[in-house]
Amino acid sequence: MTVSTSKHPEYVLTIVCPDRPGIVFSVSSFLVHCSANILESQQFDDRDEDRFFMRVHFEVYDEAMTLERLRTAFEPTARTSQMEWHLWAAETPYRTLILVSRDGHCLNDLLYRQSIGALPIDIPAVVSNHRDLERLVTSYDVPFHHVPVTADTKADAEAQILALVDSLGIDLVVLARYMQILSDDACRTLAGKAINIHHSFLPSFKGARPYQQAFERGVKLVGATAHYVTPDLDEGPIIEQDVTRVDHALSGPQLVAAGRDVEAQVLSRAVRWHAQTRVLLNGNRTVVFR
Repeated sequence: MTVSTSKHPEYVLTIVCPDRPGIVFSVSSFLVHCSANILESQQFDDRDEDRFFMRVHFEVYDEAMTLERLRTAFEPTARTSQMEWHLWAAETPYRTLILVSRDGHCLNDLLYRQSIGALPIDIPAVVSNHRDLERLVTSYDVPFHHVPVTADTKADAEAQILALVDSLGIDLVVLARYMQILSDDACRTLAGKAINIHHSFLPSFKGARPYQQAFERGVKLVGATAHYVTPDLDEGPIIEQDVTRVDHALSGPQLVAAGRDVEAQVLSRAVRWHAQTRVLLNGNRTVVFR
């Protein structure tokens, strides 16, 4: 007996709209009409805000139903229910630009996971305001762009970064310990497609050397937060957080190492979920369909 190895194209549809009866039925009817088979479906009703969120992963048996035809066919359904929607080919990786300064733990983790296929992203470039991590980046055959930043060149540096976003067709920007504050204009340009990672000591230990401050206070938990970038510094919608327990036996450097591990893990999860279109914005919060 011959086993068919043919694979049908797969897509992901995400929806955010006012909650009302019949939304699931209308989406299901559309998929049936397009000869689609649902592989995974998740939904959430925010009753406080009266908003409905949905993510559907499906395959299409009709070869004539291309991505563009699917998008065109779905528009009447979307208009009827006032949907904000996104339809993406499931196997198309997000083109991801990584920004980094001198700390390479998050960068190295993302490069490695992408290289073994653990993250559904392509990394066409890495930008840094220092050259410390150039050898690491080029060892993965990824182009490295050195864009120095000073008080006098900050605007020009941002312009170079945004030019790369346009020229490389970037879907996602990741601030993997990029120790520069983006301008309000840059944050608005990258709204919903830029992710930052930082320690979770805020607002207790601000400024320089937060891990040393935490060590001196004898903290028992070390954590990290991944969130979308907004003009409100470190206050964007949170995608993922995690913590690890520490105790008195850890030295200052060991505390830093524990924090780096959590940062790398939290950021990689946030990037993966975003690239799988599992994160939907809900005002200042997020809905994450894990």
